[in-house]
Amino acid sequence: MQQNKQPIVKKLVLIGGGHSHAIVMKMFGTKPLPEVHLTLISAASKTAYSGMLPGHIAGFYSHDECHIDLQPLANFAQAQLCIDTVVALDLKNNKVLCASGLAVDFDVLSIDIGSTPATISVSGAAEYAIAAKPVSQLLEHWRELVEAVGKNPHEPISIAIAGGGAGGVELALSMRSRLHQILHQTQQPIQNLEIHLFQRGQELMPNYHSSVRHQIQQILTEQGIKLHLGETVCRIAPITPKETKEVFEIKCESGLKVECNKIFWVTQASAPEWLKTTGLGTNEQGFILVEDTLQSQTHPQVFASGDIATMVNHPRPKAGVFVVRQGKPLFENLQRILLGKPLKPYKPQKQYLSLIGTGDKRAMSATGYAYATRGTFTLPPHKLLWYYKDCIDRRFIEGFRNL
Repeated sequence: MQQNKQPIVKKLVLIGGGHSHAIVMKMFGTKPLPEVHLTLISAASKTAYSGMLPGHIAGFYSHDECHIDLQPLANFAQAQLCIDTVVALDLKNNKVLCASGLAVDFDVLSIDIGSTPATISVSGAAEYAIAAKPVSQLLEHWRELVEAVGKNPHEPISIAIAGGGAGGVELALSMRSRLHQILHQTQQPIQNLEIHLFQRGQELMPNYHSSVRHQIQQILTEQGIKLHLGETVCRIAPITPKETKEVFEIKCESGLKVECNKIFWVTQASAPEWLKTTGLGTNEQGFILVEDTLQSQTHPQVFASGDIATMVNHPRPKAGVFVVRQGKPLFENLQRILLGKPLKPYKPQKQYLSLIGTGDKRAMSATGYAYATRGTFTLPPHKLLWYYKDCIDRRFIEGFRNL
């Protein structure tokens, strides 16, 4: 008597709820593979959409408006969601090891965990600075700061931001906008707020054309943000508290010293430490080296996308636009490897449109302003550009609701 053979179930595990993986999950919900068991491991149940994060800090969006809830997304994809932190990989036995002690088996693995700001080389940065990632911790510190200013708006406050790339610039503008709103509403002088922006190089946003760099520097200066260009932070140390506030001293290699109450760290990106022990092929910064198929150079059962990955043949800046664009080709190649089909190469675009919010609600209106830049082409800040950016961002996030 012939017995029916049980189908072979393959295990696909996704580490991280980044933009690429959110798209992959949504597409698996639309085009499922019945014989694939899908698991998503994420340190948090909600993932922030980077395009709306500066707007959230500026007070344009609520927390829920700029976050993707991973549980409904996992339900839609018929996937298991594990809220846990990955601490190691066993690539000989194909296991993901988590902080809780959970070990998750996989046949195919994909990693989209973003990056973290590099703080290791600066004395005191790890202890006293607030890293831009993970985003959940950044937002918790920001919420506490906003509440403190709201309760005591008459007390002067000084904020420092280390890192003059696009992330640091947007953070400075967004924080200034939100805190100025509070001071305006409570009829306190805006002089109560100081924001310092430190940049190692002589130019802000070095990956952008000189036209946008010049305009950004001009608007930062006009809004009273104190720029420290060509200054490399080398030490952060606490000072005896003045009254009830924490006060820190930032020291630069030039000898410049600045006192502040909060330091936000938005410097060059790096990879988490646990990746170094996995045996995966990485570059000097620890990012996973992947082929045009988004497949690891050294381990064909592993894929990577987003900031944690570096395409060997097509290196690109760590920008959200590339993470989003990788979602579909990653999904297609994950399905192809599970079905035993040849993989398809993906080539990212060289130039891309950047819409950079100024964080500015001029005349306390409900409308923000944004720059637009692509290659050598730059448009100055305008509310219509903000409206365009807002529409794009809201459309993206709405795609993950009411699945």
